[in-house]
Amino acid sequence: HAHNLARRIQQDLSLLFNLDGFEHHVSASIGITFFSGDSRSPDDILKQADTAMYSAKSNGRNTLVFYHPDMQQHVDNRLQMEKGMRTALENNQFTMLYQPQYDNAYRIVGAEALIRWRHPEKGLIPPMDFIPLAEENKLVIAIGEWVMEQACMQLREWPELDYIAINISPVQLRDAEFVERVRQVMLPYEKEVRRLMMEMTEGIMIENVEDTTRIIRNLQNMGIGISIDDFGKGYSSLVYLRNLPLNQLKVDKGFVHDIDSDANGRVIVETIIAMARHLKLDVIAEGVETDTQLAFLQGQGCHKFQGYYFSHPLTVEQFGKLLKENHKVVARDS
Repeated sequence: HAHNLARRIQQDLSLLFNLDGFEHHVSASIGITFFSGDSRSPDDILKQADTAMYSAKSNGRNTLVFYHPDMQQHVDNRLQMEKGMRTALENNQFTMLYQPQYDNAYRIVGAEALIRWRHPEKGLIPPMDFIPLAEENKLVIAIGEWVMEQACMQLREWPELDYIAINISPVQLRDAEFVERVRQVMLPYEKEVRRLMMEMTEGIMIENVEDTTRIIRNLQNMGIGISIDDFGKGYSSLVYLRNLPLNQLKVDKGFVHDIDSDANGRVIVETIIAMARHLKLDVIAEGVETDTQLAFLQGQGCHKFQGYYFSHPLTVEQFGKLLKENHKVVARDS
């Protein structure tokens, strides 16, 4: 009965209605819980319905969900994770790893900065386990500023490195104060800012091309480079490639992985590299793991590479040591 009633509410709300000459409709995410004269307070019952409602929203909205005790555990875990992230920022629990990027001469030219959470109880937590929640509650804005500062500090320590690339979240890019926030973080790093690369996915770039173009130009005016991350995985629109002011195109590792076994994958990679070359964009392939992949990419005119074939992500100490050894070897060989 509760299910049928909730469906009727959703159907009635979805009907078009006129408001000041414009047509509108409303959708509803509905949470339902049961109670039968037990000792729970009205507040507890409403909290359960609220928990189920937020589960309905996360399932795609305009749906209905019945409360289950597991949901509360999930909510409690999320609240604990959110509180933990705030503590992590205050207590410097986040740490950075750096995965080197090589050129054709096997010289380390850049690095991708990768955040990890060194939790005092749970150990090293990968970004996929906390960044989505950080995006929901917008903590990713503060975390992103911390990442920028860490990258610039390392650029100061590693003058032989051409650049460090950091990932920018859609939440950061949509923040009205994003450019000004970046400007404030960069104030002490006037020299290093010109060796900073920001990686953005295709999807967030084309959501609002006009605003994105304005933001990118402001960032580039500071000296920051802009890279499309995971290119080929999303929209791959030639229109935005032509119109957006970009510096680098990064071939998605999924296509690189298919080079060994998929003729279509090889054609796609070949096309992406040729397109980048004609558009005068720097191109880098990520996820390189085999000799075959590397040889194919080099044969197609790709000059920069990242992946386990060369190195796993490294701590600051490990990367610094590798960088010095690498540049000594390259200098001696040349």
